Amino acid sequence: MRNHDETPAVSPTRTTSRCQRARRRGAAAVEFAVVVPVLLLLVFGIFEAGRLLMVEQTLSNAARAGAREASLSGTTTTTVLANINSALALASITGHTVTLNPADPSTALPNTPVQVRIAVPFSAVSWVGAMFTTVVLSGQCTMRKED
Repeated sequence: MRNHDETPAVSPTRTTSRCQRARRRGAAAVEFAVVVPVLLLLVFGIFEAGRLLMVEQTLSNAARAGAREASLSGTTTTTVLANINSALALASITGHTVTLNPADPSTALPNTPVQVRIAVPFSAVSWVGAMFTTVVLSGQCTMRKED
């Protein structure tokens, strides 16, 4: 029969397993601290690359809309720029520059090319801001002036 005044002996296997669990928890915390920044960088990089492609496509579409307007007879620079700005406003793109060739589309002769080029620094349209800071995105379209 067991005496109640004696304290039960702690098993050495139980103590060892507690130490091992504490070490495993510490190792998991270190692994988490190493992996999370890399994972976040990857996720935000994917967001930025997606934004880059979306803005580039939007610039191409806006340039096409501007070139289409510029190719019509009787159009003015103001109407071409209004078309471009309305197309870019839908995607919240600001800070762009527009180059028209010829500068006034109403002076272009029939069957001659009219060209619209739109450029914007990616830093002006970036969601995260730190990546791709030196990249300049552009869209360009050339169409023939109608009679």
